[in-house]
Amino acid sequence: MGMNNVVFLEVIEWFDDSGLELAHRVPQEGSGEIKWGAQLTVRESQAAVFFYNGKAVDALGPGRHTLKTMNIPLLTKILSTPWGMTSPLRAEVYIANMKVFPNLKWGTRDPVAFRDAELGLIRLRAFGVFNIRILQPLLFINSLVGTKASYRISDLEEYLNRVIVSRFNDFMGERIDTIFNLPAKYDELSTGLKALLQDDLSRFGLGLMDLYINSITPPPEVQKAIDDKSKLAVFDDLNKLLKMKAAMALENASQNQGETGSALGMGMGFMMPAMFADAFRPGGSAPQGAPQPTAACPGCGQPVAKEAKFCPSCDQQLLLYRKCASCGADIPPQGRFCPSCGKPADERPSMMKCKACGAENLPGASFCNACGERL
Repeated sequence: MGMNNVVFLEVIEWFDDSGLELAHRVPQEGSGEIKWGAQLTVRESQAAVFFYNGKAVDALGPGRHTLKTMNIPLLTKILSTPWGMTSPLRAEVYIANMKVFPNLKWGTRDPVAFRDAELGLIRLRAFGVFNIRILQPLLFINSLVGTKASYRISDLEEYLNRVIVSRFNDFMGERIDTIFNLPAKYDELSTGLKALLQDDLSRFGLGLMDLYINSITPPPEVQKAIDDKSKLAVFDDLNKLLKMKAAMALENASQNQGETGSALGMGMGFMMPAMFADAFRPGGSAPQGAPQPTAACPGCGQPVAKEAKFCPSCDQQLLLYRKCASCGADIPPQGRFCPSCGKPADERPSMMKCKACGAENLPGASFCNACGERL
């Protein structure tokens, strides 16, 4: 039945056919007149947050739940006459999708600046994939979803990509001196970057399950310079490299059709012995299904039961309403100031401006994404 029917009680459930929704509100059109005794069914891969009169009443785990409001069939409708037959006792249910969202892509839209110990200032492109999951449904809804009827992964992917790229630039600048050492450190970079991003995502009730770096590449002109340097290392001196390039150019020209190509091919045949004579002299050189993650306490990290409201190890409340944007401490439901740092609960840290180029960077960044200078 509909959410605003007069007589019947509501049966509430939600299925995500697209597989792309993080959270969904019932009713979708806004708040409803959910009645006393309405039945809510929550699946194993879901969690529900029940809002009544504008406040989050409870977070509900898998199973069938009976919702309790002051809306009584028929009687509430009659008593709502002064409000145009609309009950002022408003209620809604947000259902969060607790499954893992895999294969989300991240990458640099524009190359980021990196100071290489051997090549100087270069710009790098990086690409990879990551998986996320909602860990704190109430905190996620209060901090990101707000009053939206539906919150999809596309609403969050751009922001996550920006955060990952910014933290990646800092991580690279602090741990890698030159890109020549990158191939052997992809796993180390992925693990360290994942740990660095956990704090950014935990402020919104999200968890980063996995993060992988697929490629880190410099611009084509830098790649060409690296190729030339590797070729030069094969020869004793620059003269031999120039001879090799000249021979390669003649070989390509000799493959052309016509008399010109034949003449060049003949000339190459006479020149090759002289060009490579040095390479054969004594002393010369020649070329050679993942299991579901266990629920953990956000405070101490110990495993807790799905239905638990407090951690049995440290007594921390597991249903978080908000986190301080400055220090990351938990803020009580009605708190206006952070109990740890004293800053206003709604205060947001400002973006960091680079003194060299004036570009804006995320709070806490160590290196500028635009010019690579230390902030």
